[in-house]
Amino acid sequence: MTYHCSAIVAPIQAVLIHHAEAAAHSCGFTQRRSKLSGACFVQTLVLGWLHQPQATLVNLTQMAATVGVAVTPQGLHKRFTKTGAACLKAVLDATIEQVVATEPVAIPLLRRFTAVLIQDSSVILLPSALATTWQGCGSADPDRGAAAVKVQVRLDFLTGQLQGPLLQDGRVHDVRAPQETRQMAKGALRLADLGYFNLDHLRAIADAEGYWLTRWQAGTVVCNEQGEALDCIPWLNQCGGDVVDCSVRLGLAAQMPARLLAQRVPPAVANERRRRLKADAQRRGHAVSKVRLAAADWTLYLTNVPPEKMTIGEALLLGRVRWQIELLFKLWKSHGVIDESRSTKPWRILCEVYAKLIAMVLQHWILLTTCWEYPNRSLVKAAQTIRSYAMVLANALVGIGTLAEGLAQIHRCLAAGCRMNPRKRRPNAYQLLLAPP
Repeated sequence: MTYHCSAIVAPIQAVLIHHAEAAAHSCGFTQRRSKLSGACFVQTLVLGWLHQPQATLVNLTQMAATVGVAVTPQGLHKRFTKTGAACLKAVLDATIEQVVATEPVAIPLLRRFTAVLIQDSSVILLPSALATTWQGCGSADPDRGAAAVKVQVRLDFLTGQLQGPLLQDGRVHDVRAPQETRQMAKGALRLADLGYFNLDHLRAIADAEGYWLTRWQAGTVVCNEQGEALDCIPWLNQCGGDVVDCSVRLGLAAQMPARLLAQRVPPAVANERRRRLKADAQRRGHAVSKVRLAAADWTLYLTNVPPEKMTIGEALLLGRVRWQIELLFKLWKSHGVIDESRSTKPWRILCEVYAKLIAMVLQHWILLTTCWEYPNRSLVKAAQTIRSYAMVLANALVGIGTLAEGLAQIHRCLAAGCRMNPRKRRPNAYQLLLAPP
Protein backbone atom coordinates (compact mmCIF):
# COMPACT_ATOMS: atom_id res chain seq x y z
CA MET A 1 0.00 0.00 0.00
CA THR A 2 1.31 3.42 -0.91
CA TYR A 3 1.37 5.74 2.08
CA HIS A 4 -0.46 9.03 1.50
CA CYS A 5 -0.07 11.57 4.30
CA SER A 6 -2.83 13.66 2.80
CA ALA A 7 -5.35 10.96 3.68
CA ILE A 8 -5.42 12.11 7.31
CA VAL A 9 -3.68 15.50 7.29
CA ALA A 10 -6.90 17.25 6.22
CA PRO A 11 -9.18 15.39 8.70
CA ILE A 12 -6.80 16.04 11.62
CA GLN A 13 -6.57 19.73 10.76
CA ALA A 14 -10.33 19.91 10.33
CA VAL A 15 -10.93 18.41 13.78
CA LEU A 16 -8.23 20.14 15.81
CA ILE A 17 -8.44 23.56 14.15
CA HIS A 18 -11.57 24.34 12.12
CA HIS A 19 -14.20 22.26 13.98
CA ALA A 20 -12.64 23.16 17.33
CA GLU A 21 -12.93 26.90 16.63
CA ALA A 22 -16.46 26.59 15.25
CA ALA A 23 -17.60 24.49 18.22
CA ALA A 24 -16.09 26.91 20.73
CA HIS A 25 -18.01 29.82 19.22
CA SER A 26 -21.31 27.97 18.76
CA CYS A 27 -21.25 26.59 22.31
CA GLY A 28 -20.29 29.91 23.87
CA PHE A 29 -16.90 28.68 25.08
CA THR A 30 -15.19 31.71 23.50
CA GLN A 31 -17.65 34.56 24.00
CA ARG A 32 -14.90 37.17 23.92
CA ARG A 33 -11.35 37.29 22.65
CA SER A 34 -9.30 34.94 24.82
CA LYS A 35 -5.75 33.67 24.63
CA LEU A 36 -7.16 30.15 25.12
CA SER A 37 -9.02 29.76 21.85
CA GLY A 38 -11.25 26.84 21.04
CA ALA A 39 -8.54 25.26 18.90
CA CYS A 40 -5.89 25.63 21.63
CA PHE A 41 -8.27 24.21 24.26
CA VAL A 42 -9.13 21.16 22.15
CA GLN A 43 -5.55 20.58 21.01
CA THR A 44 -4.27 20.86 24.58
CA LEU A 45 -6.64 18.26 25.95
CA VAL A 46 -6.75 15.85 23.01
CA LEU A 47 -2.99 15.76 22.40
CA GLY A 48 -2.15 16.15 26.08
CA TRP A 49 -4.14 13.07 27.08
CA LEU A 50 -3.04 11.22 23.95
CA HIS A 51 0.57 11.78 25.01
CA GLN A 52 -0.04 11.02 28.70
CA PRO A 53 -3.43 9.42 29.44
CA GLN A 54 -2.96 10.20 33.17
CA ALA A 55 -1.71 13.74 32.55
CA THR A 56 -1.92 16.23 35.41
CA LEU A 57 -2.97 19.84 35.00
CA VAL A 58 0.71 20.77 34.92
CA ASN A 59 1.32 18.27 32.12
CA LEU A 60 -1.62 19.71 30.21
CA THR A 61 -0.37 23.28 30.57
CA GLN A 62 2.92 22.10 29.04
CA MET A 63 0.98 20.81 26.05
CA ALA A 64 -0.86 24.15 25.95
CA ALA A 65 2.52 25.91 25.76
CA THR A 66 3.48 23.58 22.91
CA VAL A 67 0.43 24.60 20.89
CA GLY A 68 1.15 28.27 21.56
CA VAL A 69 -0.71 29.46 24.65
CA ALA A 70 0.51 30.17 28.18
CA VAL A 71 -2.05 29.16 30.78
CA THR A 72 -1.70 28.27 34.45
CA PRO A 73 -3.01 24.99 35.89
CA GLN A 74 -5.64 27.00 37.77
CA GLY A 75 -6.64 28.85 34.61
CA LEU A 76 -7.04 25.61 32.69
CA HIS A 77 -8.95 24.05 35.58
CA LYS A 78 -11.51 26.87 35.37
CA ARG A 79 -12.24 26.00 31.73
CA PHE A 80 -13.55 22.52 32.63
CA THR A 81 -17.17 23.63 32.60
CA LYS A 82 -20.47 22.58 31.09
CA THR A 83 -19.67 24.86 28.17
CA GLY A 84 -16.21 23.32 27.78
CA ALA A 85 -17.77 19.86 27.73
CA ALA A 86 -20.31 20.98 25.11
CA CYS A 87 -17.48 22.27 22.94
CA LEU A 88 -15.61 18.96 23.12
CA LYS A 89 -18.78 16.97 22.47
CA ALA A 90 -19.41 19.03 19.32
CA VAL A 91 -15.85 18.34 18.16
CA LEU A 92 -16.31 14.63 18.87
CA ASP A 93 -19.51 14.65 16.80
CA ALA A 94 -17.63 16.34 13.94
CA THR A 95 -14.76 13.86 14.28
CA ILE A 96 -16.89 10.78 13.79
CA GLU A 97 -18.41 12.28 10.66
CA GLN A 98 -15.00 12.10 9.00
CA VAL A 99 -14.58 9.01 6.81
CA VAL A 100 -11.09 7.53 7.03
CA ALA A 101 -10.34 4.04 5.71
CA THR A 102 -7.54 2.19 4.00
CA GLU A 103 -7.26 -0.48 1.34
CA PRO A 104 -8.82 -3.84 2.32
CA VAL A 105 -6.40 -5.93 4.35
CA ALA A 106 -4.79 -8.82 2.44
CA ILE A 107 -6.74 -11.67 4.04
CA PRO A 108 -8.67 -13.61 1.37
CA LEU A 109 -11.37 -14.87 3.75
CA LEU A 110 -12.30 -11.33 4.79
CA ARG A 111 -12.21 -10.04 1.21
CA ARG A 112 -15.10 -12.29 0.23
CA PHE A 113 -17.27 -9.56 1.78
CA THR A 114 -17.49 -5.87 0.93
CA ALA A 115 -17.04 -5.12 4.64
CA VAL A 116 -16.66 -7.12 7.85
CA LEU A 117 -18.45 -5.04 10.49
CA ILE A 118 -17.81 -5.92 14.12
CA GLN A 119 -19.82 -4.08 16.69
CA ASP A 120 -19.82 -3.61 20.45
CA SER A 121 -20.30 -1.08 23.23
CA SER A 122 -18.75 -0.14 26.54
CA VAL A 123 -20.19 1.81 29.46
CA ILE A 124 -18.29 4.57 31.26
CA LEU A 125 -19.57 5.42 34.73
CA LEU A 126 -19.83 9.12 35.52
CA PRO A 127 -20.41 11.18 38.69
CA SER A 128 -24.07 11.22 39.72
CA ALA A 129 -24.15 15.00 39.19
CA LEU A 130 -24.09 14.27 35.43
CA ALA A 131 -27.27 12.14 35.51
CA THR A 132 -29.23 14.85 33.70
CA THR A 133 -26.67 14.74 30.88
CA TRP A 134 -26.16 10.97 30.61
CA GLN A 135 -28.56 8.65 32.42
CA GLY A 136 -27.22 5.46 33.94
CA CYS A 137 -29.01 2.33 35.08
CA GLY A 138 -29.13 3.28 38.73
CA SER A 139 -27.38 1.51 41.60
CA ALA A 140 -27.70 0.79 45.27
CA ASP A 141 -24.72 3.10 45.66
CA PRO A 142 -26.02 6.63 44.93
CA ASP A 143 -22.55 7.70 43.78
CA ARG A 144 -22.32 4.98 41.11
CA GLY A 145 -24.63 4.07 38.26
CA ALA A 146 -26.95 7.07 38.31
CA ALA A 147 -24.95 8.61 35.45
CA ALA A 148 -23.22 6.68 32.70
CA VAL A 149 -22.51 7.01 29.00
CA LYS A 150 -22.53 4.08 26.59
CA VAL A 151 -19.93 4.18 23.82
CA GLN A 152 -21.08 2.39 20.66
CA VAL A 153 -18.48 1.47 18.04
CA ARG A 154 -18.67 -0.40 14.75
CA LEU A 155 -15.37 -1.32 13.08
CA ASP A 156 -14.91 -2.54 9.54
CA PHE A 157 -12.20 -5.12 10.10
CA LEU A 158 -11.50 -5.17 6.37
CA THR A 159 -10.66 -1.49 5.82
CA GLY A 160 -10.36 -0.31 9.44
CA GLN A 161 -13.07 2.34 9.07
CA LEU A 162 -14.79 3.34 12.31
CA GLN A 163 -18.46 4.15 12.78
CA GLY A 164 -18.47 5.94 16.09
CA PRO A 165 -17.78 6.27 18.90
CA LEU A 166 -21.46 7.19 19.13
CA LEU A 167 -22.75 8.02 22.59
CA GLN A 168 -25.99 7.01 24.31
CA ASP A 169 -27.36 7.05 27.81
CA GLY A 170 -25.78 4.20 29.74
CA ARG A 171 -29.19 2.69 30.40
CA VAL A 172 -30.05 2.18 26.69
CA HIS A 173 -30.00 -1.44 25.50
CA ASP A 174 -27.55 -2.39 22.76
CA VAL A 175 -30.37 -3.45 20.48
CA ARG A 176 -31.16 0.28 20.16
CA ALA A 177 -27.64 1.15 19.05
CA PRO A 178 -27.49 3.99 16.50
CA GLN A 179 -25.57 1.81 14.05
CA GLU A 180 -28.53 -0.55 13.85
CA THR A 181 -30.47 2.15 12.06
CA ARG A 182 -27.78 2.57 9.39
CA GLN A 183 -28.14 0.64 6.17
CA MET A 184 -25.37 -1.84 5.53
CA ALA A 185 -23.67 -2.03 2.17
CA LYS A 186 -24.57 -4.87 -0.15
CA GLY A 187 -22.33 -7.84 0.49
CA ALA A 188 -21.17 -6.70 3.94
CA LEU A 189 -20.99 -9.11 6.90
CA ARG A 190 -22.04 -8.05 10.41
CA LEU A 191 -20.65 -9.67 13.57
CA ALA A 192 -22.10 -8.64 16.93
CA ASP A 193 -22.70 -10.21 20.33
CA LEU A 194 -26.07 -11.30 21.67
CA GLY A 195 -26.85 -7.85 23.06
CA TYR A 196 -27.64 -6.84 19.46
CA PHE A 197 -29.66 -9.96 18.61
CA ASN A 198 -32.96 -8.99 17.02
CA LEU A 199 -34.74 -10.91 14.27
CA ASP A 200 -36.17 -7.76 12.70
CA HIS A 201 -32.67 -6.27 12.40
CA LEU A 202 -31.31 -9.48 10.91
CA ARG A 203 -34.10 -9.55 8.36
CA ALA A 204 -33.39 -5.92 7.42
CA ILE A 205 -29.75 -6.80 6.79
CA ALA A 206 -30.75 -9.74 4.60
CA ASP A 207 -33.28 -7.61 2.70
CA ALA A 208 -30.45 -5.17 1.92
CA GLU A 209 -28.44 -8.11 0.51
CA GLY A 210 -26.07 -8.03 3.47
CA TYR A 211 -24.91 -10.91 5.63
CA TRP A 212 -24.89 -11.63 9.35
CA LEU A 213 -23.27 -14.18 11.64
CA THR A 214 -24.40 -14.37 15.23
CA ARG A 215 -24.35 -16.74 18.14
CA TRP A 216 -27.60 -18.52 18.92
CA GLN A 217 -29.74 -16.70 21.46
CA ALA A 218 -31.35 -19.03 24.02
CA GLY A 219 -35.10 -18.88 23.58
CA THR A 220 -34.97 -18.11 19.86
CA VAL A 221 -37.44 -20.33 18.03
CA VAL A 222 -35.63 -22.50 15.49
CA CYS A 223 -37.77 -24.41 13.00
CA ASN A 224 -36.95 -27.01 10.40
CA GLU A 225 -37.59 -26.32 6.72
CA GLN A 226 -41.18 -27.55 7.14
CA GLY A 227 -41.79 -24.85 9.74
CA GLU A 228 -41.88 -27.22 12.74
CA ALA A 229 -40.28 -25.86 15.91
CA LEU A 230 -37.22 -27.74 17.14
CA ASP A 231 -36.12 -28.19 20.73
CA CYS A 232 -32.71 -27.03 19.65
CA ILE A 233 -30.24 -28.56 22.13
CA PRO A 234 -31.94 -31.97 22.51
CA TRP A 235 -32.32 -32.08 18.72
CA LEU A 236 -28.59 -31.43 18.25
CA ASN A 237 -27.75 -34.14 20.78
CA GLN A 238 -29.86 -36.59 18.77
CA CYS A 239 -28.13 -35.77 15.49
CA GLY A 240 -25.35 -38.17 16.37
CA GLY A 241 -22.44 -36.06 15.12
CA ASP A 242 -20.08 -33.45 16.50
CA VAL A 243 -20.65 -31.00 13.61
CA VAL A 244 -24.04 -29.84 12.30
CA ASP A 245 -24.70 -27.50 9.37
CA CYS A 246 -28.33 -27.38 8.34
CA SER A 247 -30.98 -25.05 6.90
CA VAL A 248 -33.50 -23.74 9.41
CA ARG A 249 -36.07 -20.99 9.82
CA LEU A 250 -36.03 -18.52 12.68
CA GLY A 251 -39.10 -17.37 14.59
CA LEU A 252 -42.59 -18.83 14.61
CA ALA A 253 -44.04 -15.88 12.73
CA ALA A 254 -41.01 -14.59 10.84
CA GLN A 255 -39.84 -17.98 9.50
CA MET A 256 -36.62 -16.32 8.34
CA PRO A 257 -34.30 -18.63 6.35
CA ALA A 258 -30.92 -19.23 8.00
CA ARG A 259 -28.19 -21.81 8.60
CA LEU A 260 -27.70 -23.40 12.00
CA LEU A 261 -24.01 -24.14 12.57
CA ALA A 262 -23.01 -26.23 15.57
CA GLN A 263 -19.83 -27.88 16.78
CA ARG A 264 -19.62 -29.97 19.91
CA VAL A 265 -16.85 -28.89 22.30
CA PRO A 266 -14.71 -31.11 24.55
CA PRO A 267 -16.16 -31.82 28.03
CA ALA A 268 -13.50 -29.71 29.72
CA VAL A 269 -14.47 -26.67 27.63
CA ALA A 270 -18.18 -27.24 28.29
CA ASN A 271 -17.59 -27.54 32.05
CA GLU A 272 -15.56 -24.33 32.09
CA ARG A 273 -18.36 -22.56 30.22
CA ARG A 274 -20.89 -23.75 32.78
CA ARG A 275 -18.66 -22.62 35.62
CA ARG A 276 -18.45 -19.13 34.11
CA LEU A 277 -22.21 -18.99 33.50
CA LYS A 278 -22.91 -19.87 37.12
CA ALA A 279 -20.32 -17.42 38.46
CA ASP A 280 -21.71 -14.60 36.30
CA ALA A 281 -25.28 -15.42 37.34
CA GLN A 282 -24.29 -15.44 41.00
CA ARG A 283 -22.62 -12.06 40.60
CA ARG A 284 -25.77 -10.65 39.02
CA GLY A 285 -28.10 -12.35 41.48
CA HIS A 286 -29.82 -14.40 38.75
CA ALA A 287 -30.24 -18.10 38.05
CA VAL A 288 -28.88 -19.77 34.92
CA SER A 289 -31.50 -21.49 32.76
CA LYS A 290 -31.19 -25.21 32.08
CA VAL A 291 -31.18 -24.44 28.36
CA ARG A 292 -28.07 -22.27 28.60
CA LEU A 293 -26.30 -24.85 30.73
CA ALA A 294 -27.13 -27.57 28.21
CA ALA A 295 -26.06 -25.36 25.32
CA ALA A 296 -22.56 -25.11 26.81
CA ASP A 297 -21.79 -28.44 25.12
CA TRP A 298 -21.99 -26.72 21.74
CA THR A 299 -20.56 -23.74 19.87
CA LEU A 300 -23.68 -22.48 18.11
CA TYR A 301 -24.02 -19.91 15.33
CA LEU A 302 -26.78 -18.70 13.05
CA THR A 303 -26.07 -17.07 9.70
CA ASN A 304 -27.55 -16.19 6.33
CA VAL A 305 -24.23 -16.62 4.49
CA PRO A 306 -24.69 -19.50 1.99
CA PRO A 307 -22.45 -22.61 2.27
CA GLU A 308 -20.72 -21.91 -1.03
CA LYS A 309 -19.52 -18.55 0.33
CA MET A 310 -18.55 -19.69 3.83
CA THR A 311 -18.01 -23.18 5.24
CA ILE A 312 -18.84 -24.03 8.83
CA GLY A 313 -15.12 -24.06 9.69
CA GLU A 314 -14.72 -20.59 8.21
CA ALA A 315 -17.82 -19.39 10.05
CA LEU A 316 -16.45 -20.57 13.39
CA LEU A 317 -13.21 -18.77 12.60
CA LEU A 318 -14.98 -15.55 11.58
CA GLY A 319 -16.99 -15.76 14.80
CA ARG A 320 -13.71 -15.26 16.64
CA VAL A 321 -13.06 -12.05 14.70
CA ARG A 322 -15.75 -10.35 16.78
CA TRP A 323 -13.29 -10.31 19.68
CA GLN A 324 -11.20 -7.77 17.78
CA ILE A 325 -13.67 -5.07 18.81
CA GLU A 326 -13.20 -6.17 22.43
CA LEU A 327 -9.46 -5.73 21.92
CA LEU A 328 -10.05 -2.24 20.52
CA PHE A 329 -12.00 -1.26 23.64
CA LYS A 330 -9.29 -2.84 25.79
CA LEU A 331 -6.73 -0.71 23.96
CA TRP A 332 -8.79 2.42 24.52
CA LYS A 333 -9.33 1.64 28.21
CA SER A 334 -6.00 0.10 29.24
CA HIS A 335 -3.77 2.41 27.21
CA GLY A 336 -6.02 5.38 26.39
CA VAL A 337 -7.61 5.30 29.87
CA ILE A 338 -10.89 6.67 28.51
CA ASP A 339 -12.81 5.56 31.62
CA GLU A 340 -10.53 7.02 34.30
CA SER A 341 -9.76 10.51 35.60
CA ARG A 342 -7.51 12.03 38.22
CA SER A 343 -10.30 14.47 39.08
CA THR A 344 -13.58 14.27 40.98
CA LYS A 345 -15.02 17.41 39.34
CA PRO A 346 -17.96 16.24 37.17
CA TRP A 347 -17.47 18.58 34.23
CA ARG A 348 -13.73 17.99 34.10
CA ILE A 349 -14.40 14.24 34.02
CA LEU A 350 -16.86 14.65 31.14
CA CYS A 351 -14.42 16.90 29.27
CA GLU A 352 -11.81 14.19 29.75
CA VAL A 353 -14.06 11.47 28.38
CA TYR A 354 -14.83 13.48 25.23
CA ALA A 355 -11.23 14.58 24.68
CA LYS A 356 -9.85 11.08 25.13
CA LEU A 357 -12.40 9.64 22.72
CA ILE A 358 -11.33 12.21 20.11
CA ALA A 359 -7.72 11.20 20.80
CA MET A 360 -8.55 7.52 20.29
CA VAL A 361 -10.17 8.26 16.93
CA LEU A 362 -7.14 10.28 15.80
CA GLN A 363 -4.89 7.47 16.99
CA HIS A 364 -6.98 5.00 14.97
CA TRP A 365 -6.70 7.15 11.84
CA ILE A 366 -2.92 7.10 12.15
CA LEU A 367 -2.98 3.33 12.66
CA LEU A 368 -5.02 2.94 9.49
CA THR A 369 -2.66 4.86 7.26
CA THR A 370 0.54 3.44 8.72
CA CYS A 371 0.14 -0.23 9.66
CA TRP A 372 -3.38 -1.55 8.97
CA GLU A 373 -2.10 -3.20 5.78
CA TYR A 374 -0.07 -5.65 7.86
CA PRO A 375 -2.22 -8.61 9.01
CA ASN A 376 0.20 -9.16 11.93
CA ARG A 377 0.02 -5.56 13.16
CA SER A 378 0.19 -5.01 16.92
CA LEU A 379 -2.20 -2.21 17.82
CA VAL A 380 -0.76 -2.00 21.34
CA LYS A 381 2.79 -1.46 20.10
CA ALA A 382 1.57 0.96 17.44
CA ALA A 383 -0.45 2.99 19.96
CA GLN A 384 2.57 3.29 22.23
CA THR A 385 4.60 4.67 19.33
CA ILE A 386 1.88 7.14 18.32
CA ARG A 387 1.61 8.46 21.90
CA SER A 388 5.33 9.16 21.92
CA TYR A 389 4.87 11.38 18.85
CA ALA A 390 2.03 13.51 20.25
CA MET A 391 4.40 16.41 20.86
CA VAL A 392 5.59 16.23 17.25
CA LEU A 393 1.98 16.50 16.06
CA ALA A 394 1.39 19.42 18.43
CA ASN A 395 4.45 21.24 17.10
CA ALA A 396 3.25 20.67 13.54
CA LEU A 397 -0.06 22.39 14.31
CA VAL A 398 1.82 25.61 15.17
CA GLY A 399 4.15 25.46 12.18
CA ILE A 400 7.18 23.65 13.62
CA GLY A 401 7.45 21.12 10.84
CA THR A 402 4.34 19.88 9.07
CA LEU A 403 1.74 17.29 9.92
CA ALA A 404 2.74 15.34 6.82
CA GLU A 405 6.35 15.19 8.05
CA GLY A 406 5.31 14.14 11.56
CA LEU A 407 3.02 11.44 10.23
CA ALA A 408 5.75 10.24 7.91
CA GLN A 409 8.05 9.81 10.93
CA ILE A 410 5.39 7.73 12.67
CA HIS A 411 4.93 5.67 9.53
CA ARG A 412 8.63 4.86 9.34
CA CYS A 413 8.68 3.74 12.97
CA LEU A 414 5.60 1.57 12.60
CA ALA A 415 6.86 0.06 9.36
CA ALA A 416 10.03 -1.01 11.15
CA GLY A 417 8.25 -2.80 13.97
CA CYS A 418 4.92 -2.97 15.80
CA ARG A 419 4.23 -6.55 14.74
CA MET A 420 2.88 -9.50 16.66
CA ASN A 421 5.14 -12.51 16.96
CA PRO A 422 3.64 -15.74 15.53
CA ARG A 423 2.58 -18.33 18.10
CA LYS A 424 2.60 -22.11 17.74
CA ARG A 425 0.48 -23.29 20.67
CA ARG A 426 -2.21 -20.60 20.54
CA PRO A 427 -2.05 -18.92 17.11
CA ASN A 428 -2.99 -15.28 16.79
CA ALA A 429 -6.20 -14.40 14.95
CA TYR A 430 -4.28 -13.24 11.88
CA GLN A 431 -2.49 -16.61 11.65
CA LEU A 432 -5.79 -18.46 11.67
CA LEU A 433 -7.36 -16.10 9.15
CA LEU A 434 -4.47 -16.55 6.74
CA ALA A 435 -4.77 -20.36 6.97
CA PRO A 436 -8.53 -21.07 7.36
CA PRO A 437 -9.75 -24.68 7.70
